Amino acid sequence: MANEDKKDFNAMLHDSKDMPKFQIITDEKSIKKYGGNKMYFAPPIEYDRVMKKIPYGKVITVGKIREYFAKQNGADFTEPITAGIFTSIAAWASYQRSDDETPYWRTLKANGELNTKYPGGIKAQKEKLEAEGHTIIQKGRTNIRYFVKNYDKVLYELS
Repeated sequence: MANEDKKDFNAMLHDSKDMPKFQIITDEKSIKKYGGNKMYFAPPIEYDRVMKKIPYGKVITVGKIREYFAKQNGADFTEPITAGIFTSIAAWASYQRSDDETPYWRTLKANGELNTKYPGGIKAQKEKLEAEGHTIIQKGRTNIRYFVKNYDKVLYELS
């Protein structure tokens, strides 16, 4: 995202855009990739609600949140693009509030990767995760990325 200082992320968080909703996809390649044709769209506030459940010392991935929404709503999968956007909106909305914090830094990308699009970027997320006892590792030489070491051992199970 760009111009974060000029956006009202809390307004964006509460704009459901006619979600939740379902869509039936017909593209065979996508059906094969996602394991079905019934796609669910969760509104931004739902991502925030789930992200608030992740306790100190635990983490979750956007993919696990998507799986949870699909299962809870009888869908084959949850739309992946809006999921990434909505977790960033939840992070920035929390950052702009003075209370009711969402521990967004505990929500990781696939394979435990840190999210460059969160407030303060990788540096801030790394500091918050390390303060909770996680070890952050760097991978790559030219395309450097950061991951929570053994993130799968501290994944929070949504139920």
